[in-house]
Amino acid sequence: MKILVVEDEPRLLYNLSRALREEGYVVEGVPRGDEGLHQAMEQDFDAIVLDVMLPGLDGWEVLERLRRKKETPVLMLTARDALPDRVRGLDAGADDYLVKPFDLPELLARLRAVIRRHAGKGSSVIELGDTVVDLKRRQVLRDGEGVSLTAREYAIVEFLAMHRGRLVTRTELYERVFDENADTLSNVIDVHVFAIRKKLRPDLIVTRRGQGYCIE
Repeated sequence: MKILVVEDEPRLLYNLSRALREEGYVVEGVPRGDEGLHQAMEQDFDAIVLDVMLPGLDGWEVLERLRRKKETPVLMLTARDALPDRVRGLDAGADDYLVKPFDLPELLARLRAVIRRHAGKGSSVIELGDTVVDLKRRQVLRDGEGVSLTAREYAIVEFLAMHRGRLVTRTELYERVFDENADTLSNVIDVHVFAIRKKLRPDLIVTRRGQGYCIE
């Protein structure tokens, strides 16, 4: 999953980006509202963590302009706890609202929730026959037993499971699962998919030659 963090406080931007990466997300962080809007328009993200008070463009303006073109889930951050501000954010198209200072576990839970809702998944558990993807615990089970997957293997299974029934192109999968420091070998996805099939089951992920992958 790929997350955009738009936050002008350097320390918070760094710590939040690092924490999200440790959770397995691909993260892009920017300190200005205009930069955040540009990235949000030019790239596809699974969610955006958006501060309200930003240089360039404030969070309200970023959200308003974003909603003219895209429905990317947005979790807004603000130091202001006034009811009118929360109402304004939600009415403007924010998916959730979190007041600073916040606890990281709550932010992660809210982020998972907005991503699930956007994907049409009401539960944090996705059942794929004898295979279960637990989004909350970031774990895959088969026949009730946990399966040991690497962070990238889990990320691939999670993304395909969240988009079950839809063809995911190789480019989309690479951009949403692998960060900028990832191996750029052309067969890197094939290698991970092969390992996933060995650990889970051969028919879990279907390859469509020249097109991409899907969980049917």
